[in-house]
Amino acid sequence: MRPALALVVVLFVVLMSRSLAQQREVIQPPGTAVGLPFSPAVRVGNMLYLSGQIGNRPGTRELADTGIAGQTRQALDNVRALLGSAGSSLERVVKCTVFLVDIKDYAAMNTVYATYFPKDPPARSTVAGSGLALGARVEIECLATAAP
Repeated sequence: MRPALALVVVLFVVLMSRSLAQQREVIQPPGTAVGLPFSPAVRVGNMLYLSGQIGNRPGTRELADTGIAGQTRQALDNVRALLGSAGSSLERVVKCTVFLVDIKDYAAMNTVYATYFPKDPPARSTVAGSGLALGARVEIECLATAAP
């Protein structure tokens, strides 16, 4: 590569990375707990990166339900509300990751999940672990697009 072309490429990369960094916007809906070491959602360009949502009642640290179906429903309602505050919707979700405490809850979680994405569902991964925040049984994180 010629030195002049290499310089142009380097300048382009530097300017683009600065531009993308400047496009980063933290989404903090009203009622969001303050002082947490993470943001509820971050927008970069037209992509939204949502932190995992558990089945807590909005604005509280109290789980809405003790069962997997109720917690899945509340977690997805929380996802929907966060997407709405960022100018998006469930229809614009492109990828979800579902974290379960017990893989035996997969079928019950999936039954509820399917009602939120009835047509052309997003890509999804589901994993089971040993514990989630506040003793939740499910946590769901998503990537979505938003209008520019």
